[in-house]
Amino acid sequence: MTRAELFGVFAFWTVLAVLTAANRLADQREPALSVVSRTVPVALAFQQMYTWALLTPFVFWLAGRFSIDKSNAVPRLALLLAIGVVVAFSVDRLNSSLITAFHVRPRFGGPSQPGGGPGSGGFFSVLHGPMILNHFILYIGVLSAGSARDYFLRYRSRERETARLQSETAQLEAQLAEAKLAALNAQLNPHFLFNTLNAVSALVERDPRGVRRMIARLSELLRYTLDGGHDPEVVVSQEIAFLERYLEIMRIRFEDRLEIDVQVGDDARDALVPSLILQPLVENAVKHGVEKVSGTGRIEITAMRHDDRLVLSVGDNGPGRTKSDNGDERGVGLRNIRQRLEQLYGGAQSLTFLDRPGGGTIARIEMPFQSRAELRTTAIVGTESE
Repeated sequence: MTRAELFGVFAFWTVLAVLTAANRLADQREPALSVVSRTVPVALAFQQMYTWALLTPFVFWLAGRFSIDKSNAVPRLALLLAIGVVVAFSVDRLNSSLITAFHVRPRFGGPSQPGGGPGSGGFFSVLHGPMILNHFILYIGVLSAGSARDYFLRYRSRERETARLQSETAQLEAQLAEAKLAALNAQLNPHFLFNTLNAVSALVERDPRGVRRMIARLSELLRYTLDGGHDPEVVVSQEIAFLERYLEIMRIRFEDRLEIDVQVGDDARDALVPSLILQPLVENAVKHGVEKVSGTGRIEITAMRHDDRLVLSVGDNGPGRTKSDNGDERGVGLRNIRQRLEQLYGGAQSLTFLDRPGGGTIARIEMPFQSRAELRTTAIVGTESE
């Protein structure tokens, strides 16, 4: 038992002792009891109640040690009742011994006179009589309180254990989600590098100087992926900065046959997006759009905020998607995008392909608008509320 519980037990039995002592002092108005010192009933009342105060931790221990459930109700109940009889008898013998020690013969009357001797029906006769039943009832009351306490402690322990398991489960789920994102990022980087090297190799013979520029830009991209590309989310401005390096490689590859238009809303620059989310879409626009255009190819990239949503789009002026192109969504790049969006935002995101007015295709991503400042504010509010 805790100190607070022990203090509560002491206070409870002290209150009962005071009430019992007051009741016995009131009984001394009887002439037969007038010879008894006022300190005797008070001392006996406190002795009896404090005896139970000392027994309460033991009875509480019994309630916890021999807790009753459906599987053991009968034997344990019989054991606890048997212990109760022993406790009640022992307390009654102790009280009887103390009452006998305090017994003072009245100054008037003999044993046959009213109020005289131990055999009279006065104060000591009442106290000295068998009180086992009363003590047994007290034992049952204390045992019931102990059982209720034990049930409450076990219930609170189960709640704490449940909360701990839920916390551990949430941590494991978060770690699993991070591991999945890391695996998806690891899958995307080799795919991106392989395709970029293919673009570089296409210029080796006809434009060696361009190849050197492309390799320089590629080294910058690799440095980015090694230094900061492991973050699952980055701000839009950082994602566009990476994409522009990749677009420089595409400009070198297509020389003056590629036009690029990038439009980012001022209120969207600080929004969080999955890292390297736009590069596979641009690569897809190059493959299905720019490469199939005999004239100048065009890629349009936008990032805009619409209320609580962030919309990213990559469009091209190619011939548009055909039935044979639809199977390409099973490729690494687009499949990786869908899986990462699902992992980060669940059902609150979408990746769709639309026909571009005037010809071509638009890849459109919608996701919840979030910024680092908003996440920081939410984390602070959550910490304060705890």
